[in-house]
Amino acid sequence: MNKISRYILRSSLAPFIFGSSVVIFLFLMQFLMKSLYKLLGKGLDNVIIIQLIAYNISWMVVLAIPMGVLFASLVTFGNMSSAHEVTIIKASGGSLIKMMRPLLFAGVLLFLFTFWYNDYILPETNYKLKTLTFDIQRKKPILAIEPEQFSMDIEGYTILAREVDTATNILYSVTIYDQRQYTLNRTISAESCKLTFSNDMEHVFFYYKNGEIHQAKNNNPTGYRIIKFNEYTLVTSTQGFGFEQSKEGILSRGDREMNIAAMRDIVNQLNQRKNEIYKRFKFMIDEHFAYLYGEELPEQIEEDENFSEFDPSVVTSNNLSIIQNNSLMSNLMHLPNNIINTQNSIKLVQQQINSYEVEIYKKYAIPFACVIFVLVGCPLGIITKRGNFGVSAAITLGFYIVYWACLIGGEKLADRGYASPVLSMWLGNIIVGITGLILTIKINNEKVFFKLKKRNNKK
Repeated sequence: MNKISRYILRSSLAPFIFGSSVVIFLFLMQFLMKSLYKLLGKGLDNVIIIQLIAYNISWMVVLAIPMGVLFASLVTFGNMSSAHEVTIIKASGGSLIKMMRPLLFAGVLLFLFTFWYNDYILPETNYKLKTLTFDIQRKKPILAIEPEQFSMDIEGYTILAREVDTATNILYSVTIYDQRQYTLNRTISAESCKLTFSNDMEHVFFYYKNGEIHQAKNNNPTGYRIIKFNEYTLVTSTQGFGFEQSKEGILSRGDREMNIAAMRDIVNQLNQRKNEIYKRFKFMIDEHFAYLYGEELPEQIEEDENFSEFDPSVVTSNNLSIIQNNSLMSNLMHLPNNIINTQNSIKLVQQQINSYEVEIYKKYAIPFACVIFVLVGCPLGIITKRGNFGVSAAITLGFYIVYWACLIGGEKLADRGYASPVLSMWLGNIIVGITGLILTIKINNEKVFFKLKKRNNKK
């Protein structure tokens, strides 16, 4: 590595650290403003809150590194251009591509690191975050109660609140269905209800204000009672709500808590399931035609060894019933419905395949942006000829919006089956990459295409 390459790398190190840190800081501030007030003053240990913040920083790092690369490329080559260092290097026989080599090499190294981090570290931190969030909600169930939604996080109760104030633990316009006793139905409606825990965390207190209780015994429908109250206090056990960190593996992993290998295994099983549905549907159609034309019935297809062992939640038993023939005549009459149900079953499986493939290709696409952003950042830095924070930050923000709009929009399209998962996840890289290649070639060949109009001063 020559002196110029070492100089470029040294010049880009500080902007890279600064740019990445700013992105992490912005994400962190957004998270703290959104979530921290729900956690402070809730009896949680400070260590638990720090762990929660640390686990959230993990996914921020993956998004911040590519943005740091773009910012560093813009600042470094902008400073070199404004100091005429680019002109000096070109006059000495250099070129833009040669000047970009050290940053491209650094971009490849960051791609490898980010990919490794994204595939091995991030799934584990996401899973620990999921487990920790579950533990916190178990201790403070009001954190999991959403306005206008039914919540069953407190065992024995179904809660519907129109407004939720997590800072004061007060539910407004609340309806609570008490399901603790099998023989008694009790519904409590109140203007407000405050939830507090006892000092030993063994009991939870419901403080109701201005409401009524509707109560009836299942074995005596005529014994219906309505009790109105101004204030009413209900005490129940908090068994299961004391803060205890769950053992690892107690919760199932979603696609964002898995590495590529684990998701590939699930995709393969889902593809087997889809093929099995096709085979069984084809058998049903052949059986119908054989019945109609008086031909010999086809032989029963062999059961796929993976078919019964796979998670039954993938395709519901009601959907699978369409391919289990007990009565040919009955199934013939319901053939149109069976076709529709089969299509829905296949669509459901395909949606699950798409969601996993989106996460798989995302693990490649986001880290590779470290290389793509070098291609676009270096020539843009030379074009602007300014390495100050304002210009570089504005350009970085613009490309950030375009890139993440492509990423998020592509993910939505792929999940709904409107676009290929691989194309959807790589669309942002393709657009930004083509732009970077065009700019690099233009600047390397010294073709000026950004010209300022000169005013003709006529006397």
